[in-house]
Amino acid sequence: MNNQTTNRIVMVRPAKFYFNAETAVNNHYQNSDNQDKDKVNQKALEEFDALAAKIAEKGVQVNIIQDTYNPSTPDSIFPNNWFSSHEEGILFFYPMFAENRREEVKKFRGKLYDIVRRENLKIVDYSLKAEENIFLEGTGSIVLDRKNKKAYCSLSQRSNEELFKKFCAETGCKPVVFSSFQDDYPIYHTNVMMSIGENRAIICLDCIKDEAERENVKRELLESGKEIVEISQKQVKNFLGNTLELKGKDGKRFVVMSETAYRALTDEQKEKILKDTEIVHSDVHTIEYYGGGSARCMIGEIF
Repeated sequence: MNNQTTNRIVMVRPAKFYFNAETAVNNHYQNSDNQDKDKVNQKALEEFDALAAKIAEKGVQVNIIQDTYNPSTPDSIFPNNWFSSHEEGILFFYPMFAENRREEVKKFRGKLYDIVRRENLKIVDYSLKAEENIFLEGTGSIVLDRKNKKAYCSLSQRSNEELFKKFCAETGCKPVVFSSFQDDYPIYHTNVMMSIGENRAIICLDCIKDEAERENVKRELLESGKEIVEISQKQVKNFLGNTLELKGKDGKRFVVMSETAYRALTDEQKEKILKDTEIVHSDVHTIEYYGGGSARCMIGEIF
């Protein structure tokens, strides 16, 4: 049986983080204002360093790739969208919706190979599908139940159903497809509204408007032995769906989330999560505000 969690990750330290207009067309969690770009970048760097340090303190091997100024990649801080790594020895590269995000695959591919350092590594490269306007953005689009070989995908402009099912065929995962919405907008990434750990799933079932799809997702999770921690649409806006479970010292598992998400937790939800995992939370509000992504998006897992 595959492991659900890992103790090796990749994070990309930005060179120039700023509001990305190319991604904002369908990421409704991003915000723009007249804030000085240098100040935004400096604050994002401080938030990045603090989160990386907290994760490393728990015993996780944190591999940091330093971004470069050229070409400009304002969302490089979210590496989980352009690659995924799998215990079967497969490394996937993905087609990105925004043109300036496609540069990340080209820029960081070689550095990722140096980190993975695995013999007989199979490379599956979907990245050129972007030229056909077919997109699937890594573990943003795909939330994996690695343990039970299931993959969940909320369809959007960034998550193509046909390519998702091809991914599932490559990995031997059962596809679970649905649509989710917030304020009548399709949710751009599945990992905004759900995450899956060893024993539980954090999910906003209210975002799934179709009753049959909602019941199917719920059934698949329960049949896989996952306790469901149900969150509200307001908590989704506070990035509580954008969490990731990792494995630290002595195999102890912990859930990574932002300070925004942590403050949104109810006592009952916190109690469920703390039954067998710790919570590591860190302030990344600048990254959330301008980038529209949170703690989970900042972490690429290595299996």
